[in-house]
Amino acid sequence: MPSIYGAMTDDRKAIIWRMWQQGYPMSEIARDIEKPAATIYSYLLYHGGITPRKRQRRATCLTLEEREDISRALAKECSIRSIARELNRSPSTISREISRNGGVVKYRASIAEQAFLKRAKRPKSFLLAERPALRCLVEERLASNWSPEQIAGWLKTRQTDTSKEMYVSHETIYKSLFIQTRALFREELKKHLRTKRMFRHAKNHKAGSRGQILDAISIRDRPVEIEDRAIPGHWEGDLIIGANNSAIATVVERQSRFTVLCKCEGRTAPSVVHSLTEQMKKLPYQICKSLTWDRGQELSAHKQFTIATDMEVYFCDPRSPWQRGTNENTNGLLRQYFPKGSGLAKYSQHELDDIAAELNARPRKTLGFRTPAEIFNNALQ
Repeated sequence: MPSIYGAMTDDRKAIIWRMWQQGYPMSEIARDIEKPAATIYSYLLYHGGITPRKRQRRATCLTLEEREDISRALAKECSIRSIARELNRSPSTISREISRNGGVVKYRASIAEQAFLKRAKRPKSFLLAERPALRCLVEERLASNWSPEQIAGWLKTRQTDTSKEMYVSHETIYKSLFIQTRALFREELKKHLRTKRMFRHAKNHKAGSRGQILDAISIRDRPVEIEDRAIPGHWEGDLIIGANNSAIATVVERQSRFTVLCKCEGRTAPSVVHSLTEQMKKLPYQICKSLTWDRGQELSAHKQFTIATDMEVYFCDPRSPWQRGTNENTNGLLRQYFPKGSGLAKYSQHELDDIAAELNARPRKTLGFRTPAEIFNNALQ
């Protein structure tokens, strides 16, 4: 078994990347290779959580074994031509190898190999380093809380034959953010990502369970017209939970992904229903047709909401958050503004409206990189 004081060998590195890609936590990876968890964190942080590209030696390059043969042959005072014949190499190749690594007297295989590996790196300049105008544009959008995928999609919509240099893929943006050696973006820009992660993580999901609600209409009884998003006015909702029992109700229109945030005084049914009713009644009547909610007890007074807004309420199956996936995805985006564990009671309704307006002005891939506000406003015309 490897020792905790041993070097970070290639075998250990391979284990780290294999387990990391499979979703294992750093603590389990650390136990497996007998290294401190802090070492695993530092290693992943340095590489941005992205597996480094494996280096490959070209067939025309001398191998370590060939260099060792050269070193032994020189010790026996063999000629360059005889060494070349033995290795089936050109005499000029052997001559250059010896000359650039100390000559006949000082040639050592291990030193020559290390010098070769250093020369072979030939660092390539990065796209965003070569295009400062594009880098500045990407920085501005990241600072405005756009995701790399949104930036890449937006740039693609603006691309013409004369502006091909003003495009970069979302993967390149992620790598430029996460990989430390690139040093292209400020470290603080990572905090503008939705997840606020310092490097790339494997994705895990654990569904929770909720209680029963009286007289709940199942999502299975929801009309087919709601499923295909062809008609606007059908919403999905849930709560974002914060510290000290604080909560914000989030409601998302299925067709446009337009988001409404509702300040709640607590997580009780009367508080949530009152907040939802107040905000939904501010919207045009024709755009408020139905609401699909999770199995949370906070909407156990759903009948009062329906009477006040004339919106039918449908409830998802237990432990099935994907049935209201539009809201689930939006709540993930909103965690960028409301980190887990933070208190939500401090936000006023006016502040929540500003946050919703910013989110609704961000382009979405699923909308062809148009904004939810655009699609929503078109539905009202």
